[in-house]
Amino acid sequence: MNRVSLWLITSGLLMLAGPASAADPPKPSTEAVALTARIDALLGAAWTANKIVPAETATDGEFLRRVYLDLAGRIPTVTETRVFLADKSKDKRQRVVAELLQRPTYTAHMTAVWRHLLLPEADSNFQFSFISIGFETWLREQFAKNAGYDQMVRELLTTPVDQQSQQRLFNPATPGKQTPIAFYFAKEAKAENLASSAARIFLGLRLECAQCHDHPFATWTRDQFWGLAAFFGGLQTQDRGDGFNIPDKEILDRRELGIPGTERVVQATFPDGAEPQWKFKVGPRQTLADWVIGKNNPYFARATVNRVWAQMFGIGLVEPVDEMVGGQDTKSHHEGLLDELAKSFVAHKYDLKFLFEAIAGSKAYQLSSRGQGAAPLYSRQLLRGLTGEQLYDSLSAATGQPNAFGDDPFAAFNGGNNSRGEFLTKFGQHTGKSTEYETSIIQALTLMNGSFVDAATNPSRSQLLSAVIESPFFNEKSRIETIYLAAMSRMPTELELEKAQSFIGRAAASDDPKKARNEALADVFWSLINSVEFVFNH
Repeated sequence: MNRVSLWLITSGLLMLAGPASAADPPKPSTEAVALTARIDALLGAAWTANKIVPAETATDGEFLRRVYLDLAGRIPTVTETRVFLADKSKDKRQRVVAELLQRPTYTAHMTAVWRHLLLPEADSNFQFSFISIGFETWLREQFAKNAGYDQMVRELLTTPVDQQSQQRLFNPATPGKQTPIAFYFAKEAKAENLASSAARIFLGLRLECAQCHDHPFATWTRDQFWGLAAFFGGLQTQDRGDGFNIPDKEILDRRELGIPGTERVVQATFPDGAEPQWKFKVGPRQTLADWVIGKNNPYFARATVNRVWAQMFGIGLVEPVDEMVGGQDTKSHHEGLLDELAKSFVAHKYDLKFLFEAIAGSKAYQLSSRGQGAAPLYSRQLLRGLTGEQLYDSLSAATGQPNAFGDDPFAAFNGGNNSRGEFLTKFGQHTGKSTEYETSIIQALTLMNGSFVDAATNPSRSQLLSAVIESPFFNEKSRIETIYLAAMSRMPTELELEKAQSFIGRAAASDDPKKARNEALADVFWSLINSVEFVFNH
């Protein structure tokens, strides 16, 4: 057996035996399965009451690609696709979800998703991109140990602001525990910036609309905004002289803040009107954190499950996800389901994996995206543009090109000096939302003829193509099927197979038929990874 054949077998491009399975694969959580049943019952009743006919169930290939993108941040490899498609067990979808939640790829993907959410400034600012390295390390540690989301938020809201944290921030390789202090640096430690971000991300409230005046169409007042900002009023900054203010220290007993442009001073107050219960030697940020994650907070759990739902469906149970209360355009799609998810999330100690597993197991999540027009009450999956990380890592999985930087926290900061860093510079700001995907000319050219794609689709340089072409076990049909499995996570349709064979056959009518066939196969592969089907989660 030659080396190419051996590589094909070990990589899963060629399977001579039945599908392999893990020795002790993770089992679906019975509690998550129970919540899935409640999701199905609530949505099923809503479909019936509104005479909505949901789309058909997604095929195995469609589901597998979707759940890999949502939980692992990439499409499945040929190996993973072949194994899943060959599995005849009834619970294989639940089992693959449970398995993905235990993989390092889940940790890496969630780190990228939540870094973009919590530290969006790093997407476009060089200084902030550097300090995000330690922040991503902190996030990675949280997701790796499956920390409760409430504890993650508490640590972020209460992290010390001192000289030691500064040193670790600017030298992330320094031994010791990383902290989320970059959150405060990126917001310039300004009370109004921190209050605005905390309200939108953790509470689903867009309070900054009332920063300058009482909002005429919303429930929030200027005093409520600055009352929340006052919890951060003790933070002090130092001007480095380059326009970059850094948090320096905190006055722990400061619980009030003056409203800019006025002579008025407001006391720290929770957005729901509750008065803080101050404790001796407990700073205002700690008091705020206790309220934010407390069970009596009417916003925190609902905002979190709504954001997770939007991550999995492209649209939240309430939209916009950061303006769940008081917005002129706020729309609730299923209040009962939101309440059920929030209640279960709190009961299970704010376990994000539990939430992802329950949602991924639901009938709504497993519906097809095929269809036209609106998809009321999640009766059909929506198309979602891939994020920069998802796109690069999916290209790596599809092409067999090594992704040496996939789990490197420094990758995004290397100034484009590696293929992943260069790629994310151009694609890193995609949101993953179904209605917000736009492709620039530079992005389109990168996919068509960028250095990474060029190498991955060159028959003499691509690991996948060279192996498929040189394998003595493959005929033309199996070669086409393999590149479809690699790029689309499915077999080609009869029409697609016929067209590909015809294209390759016509190209072979040349002076060098072997070379022409190889290049035509590469062209087919190139067309697949540049297709709409590839660049969308569907």
